[in-house]
Amino acid sequence: MNIEEFTSSLAEKGITLSPRQLEQFELYYDMLVEWNEKINLTSITEKKEVYLKHFYDSITAAFYVDFNQVNTICDVGAGAGFPSLPIKICFPHLHVTIVDSLNKRITFLEKLSEALQLENTTFCHDRAETFGQRKDVRESYDIVTARAVARLSVLSELCLPLVKKNGLFVALKAASAEEELNAGKKAITTLGGELENIHSFKLPIEESDRNIMVIRKTKNTPKKYPRKPGTPNKSPIEG
Repeated sequence: MNIEEFTSSLAEKGITLSPRQLEQFELYYDMLVEWNEKINLTSITEKKEVYLKHFYDSITAAFYVDFNQVNTICDVGAGAGFPSLPIKICFPHLHVTIVDSLNKRITFLEKLSEALQLENTTFCHDRAETFGQRKDVRESYDIVTARAVARLSVLSELCLPLVKKNGLFVALKAASAEEELNAGKKAITTLGGELENIHSFKLPIEESDRNIMVIRKTKNTPKKYPRKPGTPNKSPIEG
């Protein structure tokens, strides 16, 4: 996906990018490739691929969720900043918090945010399990996002405790959404969520399957969740 295709595809969905925003995406790409030589951020480095599989793919969440209506996002396990930072570039008013367990990635994100002059961005070097138990952040975010971090039963335990009541957990997934959903139903309910919608579509150009799961937080999450680091992965809430 070249820059013209990127711009016009987003414009078709009602997202118009200014020259400044396009500049930010260009700088994002340059820094991603530069830092990727020092620390492992992504296996995708070709420009057209990055624009399609990282930038555009991240922003697809905004085709189904209105980010103009919210203020705070937390992105769990964002790695090189996906999906939250491409969304932040498109919707500059957002306050974005990224939680990642690898300090090198946090350093990259801090430098990136500074270079792109992004305001209201916070980067936390922490495990999602311990972050979710912090009283100052628990159940405080309008939207919590995660992109291909773990299967849904595990992700729900890492993300739903951070979502405020009536807020949304938005999971960006490739294929196998139905399977994951069946295995993750118990976790979603236990943690206070309710599936609102699954949006299935194909990524343009390469035509690969994508699914965006939108889960509404309808009840408070029981205090014991998330459990200790590593536990959600070892014994997910399934049944």
